[in-house]
Amino acid sequence: MTDITTATDVSDEFLDGLLGSLSLEQKVRLLTGASFWTLHDEPQIGLDTIVVSDGPAGVRGQLWDERDSSASLPSPTSLAASWDVERVHRLGQLIAAEARRKGVGVALGPTVNIQRSPRGGRHFEAYSEDPWLSGVVGTAFVKGVQSCGVGATPKHYVANDSETDRMTVDVHVDERTLREVYLAPFERMVIEGGAWLVMSSYNSVNGVTMTENDLLHSPLKEEWGFDGVVVSDWMGVRDTVAAGRAAQDLAMPGPEGVWGAALVEAVRAGQVDEAAIDEKVRRILRLAGRLGALEGVEAAAPLAQPWPQESIDALLREAAADGMVLVRNDGVLPLDASANSSVAVVGEHARIARTQGGGSATVFPDHVVTPYDGLVETFGADRVRYAAGVKSSESVLPIDGRVATDPVTGEPGLHVRFLTEAGDVLLDEHRTSGKLAWLGDPILGDTAVVEAVTSFTAPEDGEYAVGFAGLGLFRFEVDGELKSDGLFFPEGTDPFMAFLNPPKQSFPVRLKAGESVALRLEHRPQQQAGLAAVMFTFGYEEPFADPEAELERAVELAASSDVAVVVVGTTETLESEGFDRAGLRLPAGQDELVRRVLAANPRTVVVVNSGGPVILPWLEEAPAVLLTWFPGQETGGALADVLSGAREPGGRMPTTWAASEEDVPVWQVEPIDGALFYDEKLNVGYREWLRRAALGGPAAAIPFGHGLGYTEWELGEATLDGLTVSVPVTNVGARAGKQIVQVYLSRVSESSIERPVLWLAGYALVRAEAGEAAVATVELEPRSLQYWSVDDHAWRTEPGEYAVQVGTSVVTLGEQLRFTV
Repeated sequence: MTDITTATDVSDEFLDGLLGSLSLEQKVRLLTGASFWTLHDEPQIGLDTIVVSDGPAGVRGQLWDERDSSASLPSPTSLAASWDVERVHRLGQLIAAEARRKGVGVALGPTVNIQRSPRGGRHFEAYSEDPWLSGVVGTAFVKGVQSCGVGATPKHYVANDSETDRMTVDVHVDERTLREVYLAPFERMVIEGGAWLVMSSYNSVNGVTMTENDLLHSPLKEEWGFDGVVVSDWMGVRDTVAAGRAAQDLAMPGPEGVWGAALVEAVRAGQVDEAAIDEKVRRILRLAGRLGALEGVEAAAPLAQPWPQESIDALLREAAADGMVLVRNDGVLPLDASANSSVAVVGEHARIARTQGGGSATVFPDHVVTPYDGLVETFGADRVRYAAGVKSSESVLPIDGRVATDPVTGEPGLHVRFLTEAGDVLLDEHRTSGKLAWLGDPILGDTAVVEAVTSFTAPEDGEYAVGFAGLGLFRFEVDGELKSDGLFFPEGTDPFMAFLNPPKQSFPVRLKAGESVALRLEHRPQQQAGLAAVMFTFGYEEPFADPEAELERAVELAASSDVAVVVVGTTETLESEGFDRAGLRLPAGQDELVRRVLAANPRTVVVVNSGGPVILPWLEEAPAVLLTWFPGQETGGALADVLSGAREPGGRMPTTWAASEEDVPVWQVEPIDGALFYDEKLNVGYREWLRRAALGGPAAAIPFGHGLGYTEWELGEATLDGLTVSVPVTNVGARAGKQIVQVYLSRVSESSIERPVLWLAGYALVRAEAGEAAVATVELEPRSLQYWSVDDHAWRTEPGEYAVQVGTSVVTLGEQLRFTV
């Protein structure tokens, strides 16, 4: 019987014994993925295959479609808005359970890049503009995932804070800013969180691409003691020798790549030391041991078991509500669900829930509760009426079983075939969604045509549009009539951006309720962004009357109702991996819709359903404004809970929202001559807002840390004992509630180094019943007083006078408590 050792006890000697039995070719083989989502096994040493999957807001698994559904979590910004690390830890455990249910050993998340600019395409996928809060929340997530035997992967290391030209951009950032802002979250997740992997980013930092950058050696491995695997972002390893010499361990995806035989040859030629190869393999074997994928080694933690669906739904509903931020409330909220009052629900976002952003964080839940559905469930179908008002998106909706029938099987949905040039069938299957993707699938090598067919049936009278959104060669027919045939690729567009947000082709068809048309779509696969990939949406657009008539109908409905709930926001085609946002305005017509409804009904609640900041020009006019972010699959139930007062809106702002685009401190995310300069240095987010305010600059529309609840609070006089801050907190309202007591530091005496006006140093989450008093205690970390010295490349504490301020947002703080170091 093989001796069993635990992963935590695995020594380098044990791993070296395994390494010693492998040839150079066998070792190098392990350094590139076996497929798009898997690592190579090696039976000779008892190494099993490891499956990895995207996982910041749900675990998708190896399929990019509806056939293997996933729990869809609130977006990471929503999780950070809760400031509740215990719940984030629990959500990490859910991620692990979902991963193990799908046979996945590594979740590729969390995304902990800094929300440097609100235009960043993946703003929704990151936690915060503050490095300390990002690190604290991310560490809770990492610990939760890994406590259940799944590897977490903080990404993208480092300074991948926007998407434009992300493969080639060279980020210029000074050493101190890099340490204190952009590396800081990773440092916490490695040292405190014990992350088993870190993903290197595409971009360069100060002239060197990250898969070859010395920052992988130090601080990551040497200074912080990271003993895990540095995995590349997909196709991020581009140079055989330079990446082979660097501290980059694993190149994804596979099986092709720049390592393999070329790296073996480089070692034999003396260009790469074999010891560097051994170190990379040793780390992969250590990871395998931790995951229970190495014979003779017991996993580092008991492997998670699948959760009951009701437990998943309940946690996600609770988490979504607790991340929602109530920005304004003139007494309209909470609404009385028991009163016999009518509710006008306005806006397409209410009926087409926008639950997640676009790109690799996308998952496919088995259900989504829309805002409209949630409000009907809570307030009753007889009291809730709906009007679209304006179109919220120009993209097509994926065909699904509600409107389509597979003409081959007769089941709800569509039929897909993969055909060779000769017409031979390689794959023939029924599908239930028109959102289709195959990435790196071996079948694509022999596929000449992907064919999708369906019978589309109108649920009601009206003019529909049917068609597709995709990149490349398409042919589309309606009832046998050719509607489109050609190459669709926007001129001057980045290929990856176009792949994730492809052009739309749609054609009007007027149908009566129950009437059907036959649709046929052909696509000829091509290499997309260097990958064998197929991704397109076979879809439709719902009837929409004359825009002015639709707007008037919504206004009339609001005017005739006791209360109006207007739901506006962005979509996954506007906020996505692969490209940055062109602007921060809501889609055309939505601001006018809000203003018209506000004028028609003084009891209007505006719900903003976006992943990142948008401009709200009517903010001061609205009686109540609630930010929901992208709230995941339980969107509607969580929203109804908050609006009805069944739950408090538990969120506080993890990022700053501007009143106008002109006010945004960091607007430019486009490189100039290939370079992007982080000239704001330490003053990211609220730090720059405060610096400019001190000089007479504009105020934020919604400041960092802000958020209202349904009760009232009193904060007593704060005290300081060493680095322990204490403040009495009393719930003086009429119901239970939640408060986030925030602690900020500042430099009082003259400093020899640049300091932000204020910086977040800690917080306490307080939950209390009506009339209940508590003491909020925050232990400040010595690091919060330190700065990175570029003279001796070390953390140093500058002597002098500092101040502590306590409050409920960065602009609502108490008196300074001064102390000397």
